[in-house]
Amino acid sequence: MSVTGFSRRTLLKSAALGAAGAAFDLGALGRAFAAADLTVGIVYVGARDDFGWNQAHAVAIKSLKEVPGVKVVEEENVPETDAVSKSMESMINLDGAGLILATSFGYYTPFVVDLAKKYPDVQFRHAAPLWNKDKDPKNAGSYFGYLNQAHYVDGVAAGLSTKSNKIGFVAAKPIASVLSNINSVLLGARSVNPNATVQVIFTGDWSLPVREAEAANALVDAGCDVITCHVDGPKVVIETGEKRGVKTCGHNASQAPLAPKGFITGAEYKWITIYKGYATDLAAGKTLPNFTAGGYEVDFVQNTPFGAGATPEAQKAALAAIEGLKAKKPIYVGPLKDNKGKVVIDKTYDNLDPFLDKMDYLLEGVVGSTT
Repeated sequence: MSVTGFSRRTLLKSAALGAAGAAFDLGALGRAFAAADLTVGIVYVGARDDFGWNQAHAVAIKSLKEVPGVKVVEEENVPETDAVSKSMESMINLDGAGLILATSFGYYTPFVVDLAKKYPDVQFRHAAPLWNKDKDPKNAGSYFGYLNQAHYVDGVAAGLSTKSNKIGFVAAKPIASVLSNINSVLLGARSVNPNATVQVIFTGDWSLPVREAEAANALVDAGCDVITCHVDGPKVVIETGEKRGVKTCGHNASQAPLAPKGFITGAEYKWITIYKGYATDLAAGKTLPNFTAGGYEVDFVQNTPFGAGATPEAQKAALAAIEGLKAKKPIYVGPLKDNKGKVVIDKTYDNLDPFLDKMDYLLEGVVGSTT
């Protein structure tokens, strides 16, 4: 499954961003690889066209393939077992991969860690902030993006697109990163529509298509006229919303083709910024950063281009919110209460503050429970 709830901000505070947030000159990058080409191996836990977590990485890899001198070897539907070790080792020994990208949470321990020890001349990077500087190999590392920032933008657009003032959210599990996305949607919506609420239904796991469809239908039945989600593959949620005639916001990758009438925008990772950053560093003979993380301020996340469900007013406000996030405008401005009446945000927090990784609550204005 995809990674979902870890102290990204804590890790970011302890390490420099390196070159991953920089602008890229693809011509220069291609010339740099003229003398020594790079083979990148990437493994996916699911299908590359899942309209979700795996597709977000695959879209980035497609762009990376366009860089002269960079060869990419991909394998999809690789389970979180010793099968991933065999896949990665094959990429190293048969294809000459010098950089391995492991994109699912369960790949890291023990598989990435053990292979990094076995192949010290190969760089391994994993899409979750799990690398431990005190015990893990120095040729391994972590990368991630603050998707809650893009969900805040979703909330802004949703808040100006809803007529019922009810936004529905289909979520997998009530862990910190999921709660952050839910709460960020609420705060985005209320920044432009103080009457907006978010109703959440937890399905219990990351990929339960039947439960996801049931949850989406229940939210529509409850009066929600905009639906969004945090599950690995949002395809069913978006398609259900479209069939029911409500508007939708996406998650992980672009689901715009699934909802030609009601799609507003979506929260997407922009992995290509990180992947090209790695290629740039390796081309220049630099050591890759062990931690690479960020949000809009370093171009690591993005919002899907607006669909037919986005009103002109919603588009204008969403674009303004994006500019604010690029300038590090804070999302969590206290005091804020949870939906049980307790003050949980007592001051203004920077968007990268480690305190926000401890989120275990739903804010006032969210209908639902974490238990």
